[in-house]
Amino acid sequence: MQKPGHTFSTLFEQLGLDDTDEAIASFIQTNSPLPRGVELHEAAFWSPAQAEFLHQAKIDDADWAELVDQLNVALREEATPA
Repeated sequence: MQKPGHTFSTLFEQLGLDDTDEAIASFIQTNSPLPRGVELHEAAFWSPAQAEFLHQAKIDDADWAELVDQLNVALREEATPA
């Protein structure tokens, strides 16, 4: 069985966000660090549809789950100044 070809870029595209490397880096820098105790899908910067997608991806252990985990980690790290 072949693994789906999702990337960080396609995750951002799926979320309706700019999927360029620069835009992804800017989004992560702008929204980091995510406060302790706040689940990724509960962050204030998501639309309801984005939050639902992220939440379902984790609950269903969907093809997207690994990338959602990576996004979660990236948003919990301290942002570095540009």
